[in-house]
Amino acid sequence: MPNDAFGHSQPALRTCAPEADVATRGFATRAIRTGQDPCKATGSTIVPVYQTATFTQEAVGVTKGFDYSRSGNPTRQALERQLADLEGGRFACAFGSGMAAANGASFSFLRAGDHIVATKDLYGGTHRLFSDVFPRYGIETTYVEMCDLAETRAAIRPNTKLFWVETPTNPLLKIIDIAGIVALKRPGQIVAVDNTFATPYWQRPLEFGADVVMHSTTKYLSGHSDVVGGIVITSDPELHAQVAFQQNAVGAIPGPWDAYLTMRGAKTLAIRMREHERNAHAVANFLDSRDDVSDVYYPGLRSHPDYELARKQMRGFGGIVSFRVRGGAERALELVRHLRIFNLATSLGGVESLVCSPWTMTHGSVPADRKVELGLTQELLRLSVGIEDEADILADLGHALDATSAHAAVYAVA
Repeated sequence: MPNDAFGHSQPALRTCAPEADVATRGFATRAIRTGQDPCKATGSTIVPVYQTATFTQEAVGVTKGFDYSRSGNPTRQALERQLADLEGGRFACAFGSGMAAANGASFSFLRAGDHIVATKDLYGGTHRLFSDVFPRYGIETTYVEMCDLAETRAAIRPNTKLFWVETPTNPLLKIIDIAGIVALKRPGQIVAVDNTFATPYWQRPLEFGADVVMHSTTKYLSGHSDVVGGIVITSDPELHAQVAFQQNAVGAIPGPWDAYLTMRGAKTLAIRMREHERNAHAVANFLDSRDDVSDVYYPGLRSHPDYELARKQMRGFGGIVSFRVRGGAERALELVRHLRIFNLATSLGGVESLVCSPWTMTHGSVPADRKVELGLTQELLRLSVGIEDEADILADLGHALDATSAHAAVYAVA
């Protein structure tokens, strides 16, 4: 293992690409099999949790591929192989959180004086990173309506280094044309896509020319709301080397137990995503039928302005539904108090249904005037539709809407 500038080992470039025969297998098979080889020492079918900080060397500088768990750990490596394969990538770096992965998928490639073109409607934590942290290092960001390729093209500067794409967007579920953004980039520029909402089961940005894909693995990939993590995936060895250097130098890595939990969760991604989408479709149609709901945001609805693009770019529409209730902020707050199946909580992508108010929760760090400009008003609610029984989910929403209908009536009269 080569050493970095501090004398610590720098992980060698390890391809995560599957073997040729494995690459032809189906998604669910790869989720269960890639990176999951039986332990050669014991025959353990499940990848062991290598709960160790350091590895004993056979001689000075002679290792079995690992020397210190910040630089590399067998459990983490198995996770990286698994998730790289699901995205159709060659390399992956796992991080300790989605925001650490977002930083790894952006800051790794940037220097003082560089410029980012980013999606306007994006996760509040990413907005905070780009708007409040990166400017300290001389990195500027321009936020654009990326659904408009002309507006995106107009924002490009001579020093633009990175396009940051989030699709579907959070929380308004706009769909951005990944191939269209890729067509705008010039030599030396990078297109990075946050694929957290869609997951590789429904969308694989590398297939459309994206250079880098990142996920908050906290969400659908782990899928059980019990672990925090992130992943950065690419097929470009030079870009991967830069991310791997950042991963090792900063050390924002998941521990082996977190890697194990994420790997275990990802094995059932295919079946979970089918159930999430089926329930989300039912929820979107139900909300769309209500007179006391003014707007429903779900790319699987034919009324969604990006429906045709979503059909072209995605294999399915995901499990997130956002909507606005008639009755204003007061009704929205009252409605969440009446929900029983939907927990009021930040995050998404777990097997349980969650509801959140983007104004206060996921986008609380975004200035109020900007939230209003983006349409993130206080009557907007975001649902992460779980995999409970459809009838129970719809009954819960119906009960909460009916229990707060007086607010909608007063709002209508006013």
